[in-house]
Amino acid sequence: MPAPTPSPPLVVRRSSLRGLTRRKLPFLPVFAQSVAAIAPSGTAAVTPPFVISAVGGGASVLAFVAAGLLATCVALLIRPMAQRLAVSGGLYTYVAQGLGPTVAIPVGWSAIVGYGSVSVAGLIAVGTYAGQFAETAGLSGFGSTAAVVAVLLIAAAVAVLLMVRGIRVSAGATLLVECVSVAVVLALMIYLLTRGGGGAGLPHEYTERPGTGNLAMSAVVAISAFVGFESATTLSSESYRPFRSVPRTLVWTPVAAAAIYVVAVVAESIALGGGSALSAGTETPVTDLLLRQDARVLAAVVDLGIAASFFACTIASTNALVRVLFTMGRERIAPAVVGRAHRRFHTPAHAIVLAMGVITGCAVGALLAGTEPQDGIRSFLTLSALGYLGSYLPACLAGPALLRRIHESSRALNVLGAVTAVLLALLVGAAAFSNQSNNAELLTVYAAVLGASLVYTAWLRVFAPDRLRGIGIYDEPRRTDLLQTATFR
Repeated sequence: MPAPTPSPPLVVRRSSLRGLTRRKLPFLPVFAQSVAAIAPSGTAAVTPPFVISAVGGGASVLAFVAAGLLATCVALLIRPMAQRLAVSGGLYTYVAQGLGPTVAIPVGWSAIVGYGSVSVAGLIAVGTYAGQFAETAGLSGFGSTAAVVAVLLIAAAVAVLLMVRGIRVSAGATLLVECVSVAVVLALMIYLLTRGGGGAGLPHEYTERPGTGNLAMSAVVAISAFVGFESATTLSSESYRPFRSVPRTLVWTPVAAAAIYVVAVVAESIALGGGSALSAGTETPVTDLLLRQDARVLAAVVDLGIAASFFACTIASTNALVRVLFTMGRERIAPAVVGRAHRRFHTPAHAIVLAMGVITGCAVGALLAGTEPQDGIRSFLTLSALGYLGSYLPACLAGPALLRRIHESSRALNVLGAVTAVLLALLVGAAAFSNQSNNAELLTVYAAVLGASLVYTAWLRVFAPDRLRGIGIYDEPRRTDLLQTATFR
């Protein structure tokens, strides 16, 4: 009979996550982390036209509503874990506590693919839309690849500075940027609603296209607009009241994003269906529409708002990524250097520099290889969606499993977890077998990452079982957290 696993101590002298700022981050920066990670303003201007072109305006609204409901279901399943554990590893740590370390490593790698790929797409979008802003404003020469790469490198350097300086600084910057961007995009939607056409002269790209394949892929694109809402869980150990602020953020972020997206889909479907709609195949339909309506100033402002939104998205996604790496470094699953915190700023500075170096290299490499910026954005966003969905699915099962382990099982959550996991599996299958041009290559890349994570897990099980068992660290209660009375001394 195997010996029982020793229970962890109820109170410790030093937290496993020591070095990071502990219990000081207010609610608004935590909320800003999730909001910026999904980039609602930039996504509202970029993603809906893809869905509208596939299934039309009416089905697009239903697709985004359904995607919002699914994201909310995932949030409800993650929330019980966020109410009980203060972590920096996010879903990676939650799955380790619920389903065990063997499942956690592939989930962690999948989350890294999600956060990293969306950060690459964000940097490319910053360079692209900032250059387009300059071109729209009348400055020539900013649409070249060299100009896009230059802007991208500047944005990456600023992002590193903000993230190393402190989570409060970077979170405050993303909150300010995203609020301004949302205001710009909402103003754009009001303009499109008041100036939109009545559906005459629909171009081929925006006519109704029925079919199961289009609907399935549209659902995948729609749910990709919500991924990243869970990134606030990586700030749990740094939050002032983690068991209140993080669960609230998890639930309210998808709801707020869904409201913005529904308004955007309605406005853009009306505008793109009007007599002044765009020619087929345009890369930036909303901006092109504004230019055709002689609204050059508004088009420039929208381009700047989209660039700012994706800059905030890059910072938020990288913040989440480096905290997963930081946790892995502390667990000796990743190199120990990424598990070190800056002595002055209390941030995972080594992980930030390393991660941003790889992210920037991927973005620059894709552009220098001849990839069109919009194609690069789409490809990395699709790859990120695969990574996010691959981490959401086990997390939906980990929540009910953790509650059963601590004897707080909920029948409703058990049913919700099973149903949501099945729906996410269907979405992954739809994305895998869709007819998108580079879908096979992206699926191969993601499958290779998962395969490598499984091989690494098997190696740990054979050659380093102690390290495997140590996965799942969180911010345990410390002696200094107890009331200083005779009862607790």
